Amino acid sequence: MARPPSAPSPRSQSTSLAPAQAEPAPAASATTADGGVIAVTRALQLLDAFGLGESRLSLAELSRRCSLHKTTVLRLARTLAQAGYMVQREDGDWRLGPSAGWLGARYQSGFDVQNVLEPALRELTQLTGESAAFYVREGSVRTCLVRVEGPQALRHHARMGEGLPLDKGSPGRVLLAFSGEPGEAYEEIRRRGYHWSVGEREQGVATVSAPVFGRSWRLLGSVCISGPASRLPPAKLESLAQTVIKAANQLSYALSGSVEAPSPQRVAQWHP
Repeated sequence: MARPPSAPSPRSQSTSLAPAQAEPAPAASATTADGGVIAVTRALQLLDAFGLGESRLSLAELSRRCSLHKTTVLRLARTLAQAGYMVQREDGDWRLGPSAGWLGARYQSGFDVQNVLEPALRELTQLTGESAAFYVREGSVRTCLVRVEGPQALRHHARMGEGLPLDKGSPGRVLLAFSGEPGEAYEEIRRRGYHWSVGEREQGVATVSAPVFGRSWRLLGSVCISGPASRLPPAKLESLAQTVIKAANQLSYALSGSVEAPSPQRVAQWHP
């Protein structure tokens, strides 16, 4: 007895329906030239619009700083507020929400700020009498992750979280050198294991910095001291360099959990 024609198999069904069920390609306007998502980029613009020490911004000011229409800013702000990254005040202004603070706290916890970095920088400040800071590289800029102010009335102030150039100032030069940047100037920094600069990024400011490593010589950041150039001439910076290197070595030991911290001699043998 002949068998009745069988129903199309699920495979043949899915094949025949595939064109109708295929997910439509995203609109060109939804992505940036480098493949990023425009809505996410704009939302991050809103969070970045707040400057250090600014507790609130109006909708109009957010719109101006982000170069976005007010209705777009309002829609983004309300979406961020649903996740706790922004909060609307009773007067209509906006401020950063608790989720933004928690995100920053989790970022800092990756470097064990409270238990390792702050105590080490505080000790370095006591030894040198100058402000101490720890910088990390984030793409093409460096940012100050944590800073301890020195005891002197006249001192250099740096804003934590602000993106600064890598090729100006000793903290950035050290990050470039131990990221493998080519050139004789960076070879010299690698040989010495430290670098100092006077007035390179900011007139009248002097700094000396050394690299901090994690396991397997992974570069974590640079530690530095800074102060007025009038108090830190080149000879003084040279004399303080070994103190900064020692602090960097101790941080390398603490952050990596190694049994031995890199010595200045071993730093000179570093290779990317």
